[in-house]
Amino acid sequence: MKICLICEGSYPYVSGGVSSWVQMICKEFKDIEFRIWAIATTREEMSEYKYQLSANIKEVKTIYLGDDTFQGSYKKVKLPPQEKEILKNLITGTVDQINWKHTLEFIKAYRKKLIPILMSEDFHNICLEEYERKDSKKVFSQYLWSFRSMYFPLMDILSGDIIKADIYHAVSTGYAGILGSAASYITGKPFILSEHGIYTREREEDIIRSNWVEGDFKELWIEFFKKLSLISYHQAQCVTSLFDVNKTLQVELGCPEEKIRIIPNGVDPDGFGNLKSNHHFNENEFNIAAVLRVVPIKDIKTMILSFDNIREQVPEARLYIMGSYDENKEYYEECRQLIEHLNIQGITFLGQVNVKEYLAEADILLLTSISEGQPLAVLEGMAAGIPYVCTNVGNCRGLLEGEDDDDFGRAGIVVPIMDCDAIADAVVYCYNHPEARRRMGKAGKERINTYYRKVDFLKEYRELYEEMGGEP
Repeated sequence: MKICLICEGSYPYVSGGVSSWVQMICKEFKDIEFRIWAIATTREEMSEYKYQLSANIKEVKTIYLGDDTFQGSYKKVKLPPQEKEILKNLITGTVDQINWKHTLEFIKAYRKKLIPILMSEDFHNICLEEYERKDSKKVFSQYLWSFRSMYFPLMDILSGDIIKADIYHAVSTGYAGILGSAASYITGKPFILSEHGIYTREREEDIIRSNWVEGDFKELWIEFFKKLSLISYHQAQCVTSLFDVNKTLQVELGCPEEKIRIIPNGVDPDGFGNLKSNHHFNENEFNIAAVLRVVPIKDIKTMILSFDNIREQVPEARLYIMGSYDENKEYYEECRQLIEHLNIQGITFLGQVNVKEYLAEADILLLTSISEGQPLAVLEGMAAGIPYVCTNVGNCRGLLEGEDDDDFGRAGIVVPIMDCDAIADAVVYCYNHPEARRRMGKAGKERINTYYRKVDFLKEYRELYEEMGGEP
């Protein structure tokens, strides 16, 4: 069986939950040949692998979205009426109006002339017609360049050669989902789409907070990413989700409900259940650990401000942040400057470490993200029997408090996002109530052992691959 895993902004160049998930799939299914189709931003940002590839990964093909620019001069391109209509339907049409056979043939035929097409009078007129139809009040030149910036990466990735596989499996919608959709359409092979977070919502949050998109144009980009997701939902034979709330969001965004299958993440309880202390932390202090990438979506700044509050009440508290800070060095420096500006003592950035060597020494684990799916770091902490304080994002409430007929009890405390006082109060409560910490740690272990075992997760994906046409 040959499976092509399609990863955008993650494996093997960026560490994190999605990448760890991909690594687990490849490592555990030793009898399957994997091809990795990686979609990266720029060669400068994503050039080194963060993972040691397992022997059954036979190929890594990387597409860089930022490789080409619109600088220089280009020969004029004039499209025949039929091709102009194909381009118009791709740019302004609904998902149902796009004829994928004709669209892909058109893009591949013009693969060396994509920028001239986007600089052409035909493209200009298509955008102008849409601009006037919507009675837009935006500056047209900026409106036009927004469409060029959206559709060049999309057309560029669709113009390349397809990796041959028995199954295409994208680990998000967006560009990865589009690539999986196209590969499936061209080859006739099945396409599986797995969403850890909801890509459309994550991009919407990014765009709203961003400085690279001006306010009046944010809605254009949000609608563009919604369109990409809708295409992926319609082309996929199966869409997997981690939990019920995300399934509901997928349906709201246009995914046919009958396609969706819930497969929660899983960890190895035995691998985390009996960890030993390596004496990295001082056992006479109250040790708070955070396992995450140092990036804005994890909201480390709120964590730092909350810890400042905690230290006022618990002077012996220490915060150890475990995870890569190379992905967004500017944000990492901002966090360091915040600590220095407020003169906060007791915070240590450990970088990328073997988490298992540190977990047993943590009194409590902390997550202050503003967006998550079903974090592997939380599952691993629960498996290790350590209580968590988590913001109310993704499936964190379900993990810590249980769902349906789960009666194991709380495995931690859920707090609102960006609420420094609530975060500090929850951590201080745990400090003051060691017996409650013990009970929460026990509940977490039991919940993992019952609902979130890696062996069950792998079994479901093995069955899905075989069902989709791979050999058993």
